[in-house]
Amino acid sequence: MSQQGFTTSEDHWITLRDGTRLATRIWMPDCAQDRPVPAVLEYLPYRKRGGTEARDESTYPVFAAAGIAGVRVDIRGSGESEGVIDGEYTPRELSDACEILEWIAAQPWSNGNVGMMGISWGGFNGLQVAALRPPQLKAVISIASTTDRYNDDIHYKNGTQLSAQASWAGTMLAYQSRSPDIAVAGESWREMWLDRLESEPFFMAEWLAHQRRDAYWQQGSICENFADVTVPSLVIAGWADGYRNTPLKAIEGIGDTAKALIGPWVHKYPHFAWPRPRVDFHAEAIAWWKHWLEDGDTGADNLPQMRAYIIDGARPLLRREVDPGFWVAKQRWETPQNDLYGVSAGGALAPGEENEGTGLHFLRSPLDTGTASGDWFTTAPGPELAGDQRPDNGGSLCFETAPLEEEAVYLGMPELVLDVRCSADWENLAARIIDVHPDGTETRVCYGVLNLAHRNGNAAPEAMPHDEPTRIRMQLDNMGYRFGPGHRIKIALSTSYWPLILPSPDAPGLMIDTGSLRLSMPLLGAHERITLPEPANPDPLPKYDMPSPAQSRREVVRDLIAGVTHYRLQEDTGAEVHPVHGLQMQEIRDEDWSISPDDPQSMRADIKWTTIQSRPGWEAVTKITSTLSCTRDQWLVSARVSAFENGQPLFSKTYEKSIPRDFM
Repeated sequence: MSQQGFTTSEDHWITLRDGTRLATRIWMPDCAQDRPVPAVLEYLPYRKRGGTEARDESTYPVFAAAGIAGVRVDIRGSGESEGVIDGEYTPRELSDACEILEWIAAQPWSNGNVGMMGISWGGFNGLQVAALRPPQLKAVISIASTTDRYNDDIHYKNGTQLSAQASWAGTMLAYQSRSPDIAVAGESWREMWLDRLESEPFFMAEWLAHQRRDAYWQQGSICENFADVTVPSLVIAGWADGYRNTPLKAIEGIGDTAKALIGPWVHKYPHFAWPRPRVDFHAEAIAWWKHWLEDGDTGADNLPQMRAYIIDGARPLLRREVDPGFWVAKQRWETPQNDLYGVSAGGALAPGEENEGTGLHFLRSPLDTGTASGDWFTTAPGPELAGDQRPDNGGSLCFETAPLEEEAVYLGMPELVLDVRCSADWENLAARIIDVHPDGTETRVCYGVLNLAHRNGNAAPEAMPHDEPTRIRMQLDNMGYRFGPGHRIKIALSTSYWPLILPSPDAPGLMIDTGSLRLSMPLLGAHERITLPEPANPDPLPKYDMPSPAQSRREVVRDLIAGVTHYRLQEDTGAEVHPVHGLQMQEIRDEDWSISPDDPQSMRADIKWTTIQSRPGWEAVTKITSTLSCTRDQWLVSARVSAFENGQPLFSKTYEKSIPRDFM
């Protein structure tokens, strides 16, 4: 399809050495007819057709108009690409990516220099491929990604089991069960679909088989050897997302060739993310690519090592459209100096090292403490974000400062040191840093969670010495925040943070020595206030026809007769028809997380997905259900996939597995 300054085509297929053909969409600048151009690859399993089109079509035409080819490839076994996916970030996936880079660089329209870009999956594998050092890859833009697959992804966090892992396993089972588009795959579409349905893995069973940070998670984690990444890497994230630690860890690990940009955003590209302010991502990216892929002098090499948005007293709202604050830059990141707080004899959080605390306190939080936690993985600025923290404080041990007389501004990762006693092998501990507004409203600024058996590392956990004092050192998530005069800083401790993390097998509670509590808060330090341009177009995503509207619902229900708390969410994308190729897509998700507040083994998750693809005279539907429950000693996992062609059953498969819980 020809457009002003470039053409768009889905007629290209990349054939790998093993014969597998990968579906590809290319935005080609017109200038490539006269001179070779640089190219940017985005490579992921979320389907270039019937998946990521809106965000692709908001960005790659802009790149192409600037003389940069965009190449969007579906990972094998997804979209219209042949084969079957074999997991997340596997050696085969990364090897395929290196072949794709080689193919792009060999094309007559290519100048041989290729960048990789993506958010989430595409941001992950961009850094992972960079660590393999393929010669064609010259630069990376990685958004909402990780350097550590075990500890900073959707699976585990300091040994705690994230509920997002089960949710994402259901999501990926639904995504990978979808049919290829009959209009692209042609007569082979049904054979391809049945092959996927029969052979695709259920990721949850594999993830639960690796509850420690072993070789499975080390593979693809660039923190294993940051020195492997030598290409310039622009690493971006948002404070409202679970991947907020990555930019800081990337610049600390990779060094001067890495640049960090952190905004207030959820898990979206910065030019259309919420909460605002946004950033003109297209201008940022084009300057990055022109410098590193085309030897243009755009100044990308002189960017500050850290640029961050400092949130200034944001309030927990039903929808956070805009977060107040300001942008800062640090030309070079250095380890911050810290404000140190402890617990005074009067029970306040107070500055200084000499605080003596109020003695020993036993804490065993109700297991439904945490319903104001929001989601680990956020895509919208509503109830996915943490709400007013007061409901969760009832199950927590809390200490707060007096109203501040002067502002306190922080950027970095807080650290908590605490002496605890535990009567079992392990227990979970959650810590929240909270901004208490003058009117009593409470905003969660950041948090940390820890399985105490993982206190000395995630590879070889150690049982807690029963009922003996043990020093715990916990690093909380990265933060950029200003506490204004009149506000209070609060720390809240709990042994439950459900449904964000799942409970320990016994939930024994903890004896906490408040005199030992030391909270180090990273000071902003020397910086420059800067302005980052926002995109000229406040609504950059293209609009498609919607025969039925999107719907969303989220609720917490406490059954006072059964003694069970439910956290429920329903999401319906609505039916959406692409105006050019005419494929209609719809996805419906329903999750019910439930727990009895006094029984850790009552935890259960029931997840359902329906995906619908259709054209006149053709409809392909998949329905999946997955369940996670537990006993004291076992994780119990089950799932079912059913596929329908034009309303008639085509395929059905059931997965069931019992996996030992790794108490250590």
